[in-house]
Amino acid sequence: MRGFYSRKIHSLLGIIPLGGFFLEHMLTNFAAVEGGASGFTDSVLWLNSLPLVFFLELFGIWLPLLYHGVYGLYIAYQSKPNLNRYNLERNWRYTLQRVSGVITFVFIVWHVFETRFQVALGNVEHEELGSVMHDIVTQPLLLAVYVIGILAACFHFSNGLWSFLISWGITVGPRSQRVSSILCLGLFVLVSFMFLLSLVTFRDSEFQATASALQSLRTFI
Repeated sequence: MRGFYSRKIHSLLGIIPLGGFFLEHMLTNFAAVEGGASGFTDSVLWLNSLPLVFFLELFGIWLPLLYHGVYGLYIAYQSKPNLNRYNLERNWRYTLQRVSGVITFVFIVWHVFETRFQVALGNVEHEELGSVMHDIVTQPLLLAVYVIGILAACFHFSNGLWSFLISWGITVGPRSQRVSSILCLGLFVLVSFMFLLSLVTFRDSEFQATASALQSLRTFI
């Protein structure tokens, strides 16, 4: 029973609150598409101006992410894929969920180190995160890593939502599971498109120019 409840908590945290944070992060990044460098910076600054933001992030993102990620690695280690014997859709979903989970966890750790951790160390200001992303995605190898990481994260979230609805008894019958499968596939396409479009937008020279302007302002002050 202890393992049962651990998996239930793992499943729940993947949707609430981490799923909400995933969608919020998508919208923040998409602000770069809609408003350019200034729009993205405004979104980042607004988020970081929220009251008790440290505790919101600690209990709403970092601790749930730590549990979900570490326990997810344990689940992936224990998993026994049998695609060689049963080449079925659900087996593919099961296997890809574990593989995408491992890729996503490694990618998030690296992404957080390159961005949020550098802000915490004082090496980067919030206003410079757009230029940090610009420097990353203008390097072909790192851009490829980001594309793989983003697609893995989008699949893991969307497919995880589909399995969450089943495991929590929300979609019980075959018909409801087929409908939720289609909806989650559409969600995967939508969030992947918005994240990747944001990634391409960060390549714009406008984000590099913003960093140069901030540096000039600091020098003047």
